[in-house]
Amino acid sequence: MSSDLENAMITIVKIFHKYSGNKCKLKKVDLKDLMNNEMSQFILKIQDKDTLDMLFYDLDENGDREIDFQEFIPLIAMVTSACHDLFMMEHDH
Repeated sequence: MSSDLENAMITIVKIFHKYSGNKCKLKKVDLKDLMNNEMSQFILKIQDKDTLDMLFYDLDENGDREIDFQEFIPLIAMVTSACHDLFMMEHDH
């Protein structure tokens, strides 16, 4: 039986593959759909093309215009860290 953390990690992998398909890489439109559909409570919907372009450029370390799983994980870490900071601020009051 998997722990909550192990289940969360499995879910991250499954969500990535849901949007990346057989190619195992996210194109810009895939990343936008994933963020808007799966992270909408934590991130405002990405409407601004410049914001998406900048985020995609920052994540695409090898410059191949696609985001593989290793490039995707820093986004998850960044959003999780920001959520933790908000959670801690709320509990400090």
